[in-house]
Amino acid sequence: MINVENKAECCGCTACASICPTEAISMQPDVLGFLYPVVTADKCVNCGLCEKVCAFNDDYSKESNLEQPLAFAVRHKQISEVEHSRSGAVFVAISDYILECGGVVYGAAFTDDFSVVHKRATTKEQRDEFRGSKYVQSNLDGLLLQVKADLKNGIKVLFSGTPCQTAALNSFVGKRLRENLLLVDIVCHGVPAPNVWLDYLSFLESEKGRRIIGVDFRDKQQFGWSAHRETYRYEGCDGKFTVGSSFYNTLYFRESCAECKYTNLQRPSDITIGDFWGWEKTDRNINADNKGVSLVLCNSEKGYELFSDVKENLIFVPASLGDILQPNLVRPTTLDDAARRIFVNDYSSKGFYYAMSRQGLIGWRLSLKLFVGRTKEFIKRIIFR
Repeated sequence: MINVENKAECCGCTACASICPTEAISMQPDVLGFLYPVVTADKCVNCGLCEKVCAFNDDYSKESNLEQPLAFAVRHKQISEVEHSRSGAVFVAISDYILECGGVVYGAAFTDDFSVVHKRATTKEQRDEFRGSKYVQSNLDGLLLQVKADLKNGIKVLFSGTPCQTAALNSFVGKRLRENLLLVDIVCHGVPAPNVWLDYLSFLESEKGRRIIGVDFRDKQQFGWSAHRETYRYEGCDGKFTVGSSFYNTLYFRESCAECKYTNLQRPSDITIGDFWGWEKTDRNINADNKGVSLVLCNSEKGYELFSDVKENLIFVPASLGDILQPNLVRPTTLDDAARRIFVNDYSSKGFYYAMSRQGLIGWRLSLKLFVGRTKEFIKRIIFR
């Protein structure tokens, strides 16, 4: 029976809940919205499958990995694809190929209220929802079972996600079904909390007095590829509104991100993609316009074969492994445990506004609003005492 005593030991991948033959495990959110497995004891038959399937450990499968990954700086030949993607649009080229072969693609997308979930795409229009960065942990509830069903039906599947998600899926489907599954992970820095994200959106809407209808965590069309600037579109307003880079903060990362098992070059996927920081060392021309360039690591023979199948649509330059080692390919993101505890305590006991204001994350206007609100409450108590 799986039992999470230390939150840093669980990445919330849902593999344990998905494999349970008696549905004894459900994924329940904590105060920040991160999901953790909870076991209904009288349903558990002690089969041990939940513990066996867990891949959040140092023994995750690496048997298909090349001795060293093959690294490339990559950009799509169609500049329009680059402009509408987060980096160099290599994911578009790969997923186009899978869809054209009759396969399906899974990736992270927004819901109507801008929660982040994984979705299934059978068309390029549906796949386009997966473009762009989404700095929130995506919900995989039911997805692993859906992927497994596709594989059992002989459908080729491309699944993209964080390394912990791809490692979980690889373990869950097993060797027999792995042939038609292509895994793509991202160079992940950590995942912020779903509940904090939704509260943050509510705060922005209350500040503006209008509903948000569009989100871009890193608006490269307006600020360039290398900038980290959020923009939001509001109902009834023309243009976009910038709030800097306020949301993405390690204070509300998942605890397991500080213990990530995959921040190395033995990746749990066939291909790894990410922003290519330091691209100038490889080729000074490939991103001279600052529109974006992808780092691609082909980690397995299957990954290199897939990359080879789509190369005709790409501009690519081989890269030295020594030139691509950004921090999260070497070590996990460091979390400030003390500051995080303060934030979580404030958030759970006094709410979003207080917790964010105390950390200086939402600006002086909200701090003033909080001060005025508390002053009014104090005066009311004095008057009606």
